Amino acid sequence: MPLKSTLTEFIIGEQRKFSGATGEFTALLNDIRLACKRIANLIGKGALAGVNGAAAGTNVQGERQMKLDVMANDIFLRTNERGGHLAAMASEELQEIYQIPPQYPRGRYLLAFDPLDGSSNIDVNVAVGSIFSVLRCADGIVEPTTRDFLQPGTEQVCAGYAIYGPTTMLVLTLGHGVHGFTLDREIGEFILSHPDLRIPAETSEFAINASNQRFWEPPVKRYVTECLAGRSGPRGKDFNMRWIASFVAEVHRILMRGGLFMYPKDSKDLAKAGRLRLLYEANPMAYLVEQAGGAASIGRERVLEVAPEGLHQRVPVILGSKEEVERIERYHGEHDRGVDQPFTSPLFNERSLFVQ
Repeated sequence: MPLKSTLTEFIIGEQRKFSGATGEFTALLNDIRLACKRIANLIGKGALAGVNGAAAGTNVQGERQMKLDVMANDIFLRTNERGGHLAAMASEELQEIYQIPPQYPRGRYLLAFDPLDGSSNIDVNVAVGSIFSVLRCADGIVEPTTRDFLQPGTEQVCAGYAIYGPTTMLVLTLGHGVHGFTLDREIGEFILSHPDLRIPAETSEFAINASNQRFWEPPVKRYVTECLAGRSGPRGKDFNMRWIASFVAEVHRILMRGGLFMYPKDSKDLAKAGRLRLLYEANPMAYLVEQAGGAASIGRERVLEVAPEGLHQRVPVILGSKEEVERIERYHGEHDRGVDQPFTSPLFNERSLFVQ
C-alpha cells in the first residue's frame, strides 16, 4: 500500500505549484501544526495533568475562562511568534492584537485564532478544537494595528481547524478545496486521510440551540418549524436535530456527512448582533465550508463579504449544505418584503385546559 502524504509533504507540494513561493507560508503552517499537536497532547492528558476546570479570570468578552483556554492561547503565541513568518497575531482571549516581540524577525502574514473552541465541554470529555485564519499584511507595514486585521473573509490566504476528539484531525483549505489530516500518534505526524472533502447540497440534519427559540427571528422559526413537522409538513421529509455546543465539532460533522449549523441573530442580547466572532470563528469556517461546496450566510449576506468593524465583532452564522442555506436566506428576504407565509404546526400551537 502506498504511503499517504504527511501534512508537510502536502503543503510543499502545493507550494511548488507557485513559481514565486518562498517557503515562508509553508513554514508558518508547520508552526500552526505544531501548536495544534501541543494542545492535543495537553487535552489528551486531561485531569492527569491537572488541566481541567476553570481558570481564575474571564476573557475580554467577559466569559469564564477554562485553564485550557489560557494554556492553549499561550501555546499558539509561543509556537508562532519566533518563526519570522508573522507580522502580528489576534486571539479571542486577548483584548488587543499581539505584537511579535522585538527580538524575533517579522514576516508578511497575520494570524487570527480561537485557541480552544468549545472549552465548556472540556470537563465532560466532548470534542473541542482550535480555529485559525491567515491573512496577508499589507506591504510596508512595520507595526500592524487592529485595522490591518479588519479584512473581509474573501481575503483569507488559509483557514482551518484542529479537532481534538477520539482522533485528532487538522482540516484546512488553501483556497482550492478542503483536506483533512489525521494525527498518527506513533510517528507524530498529520497524515492526509480525507482529501477533497465535499458537502452534499441537500441534507436532512440541522444543528441549532433550541433553548433560544423564543428569541429567534421569524424566518428562522419558520425554517425550524417546517423541519420539525417532518413528512407531514411542507418539506415532506423527516429531519434530525443536533447540538454539540462546539463550533468545531458541528462544522466537522457537516464536512464529514453534510448538514446545517445555525447560530442565528436573535433578540436575547440586543447589544450583540450574533454569537460567533467574525475574524477568528465565522470567517475561517465559512471559507472552509464554501471551499467544500457548501454555503455560509449571516441570514441576509454572505459571511465572507461582511466588512469587519472590530477585532471581536460578532455575527450570526448559518452554514452547511448549500440548498438549505439558500432556503433560509430566501425566508429572510420574504420576511423583509412582507411576503412570507410561515407554516404553523399544530404541535406547537398554544394549548389550554379550556381548548379541546
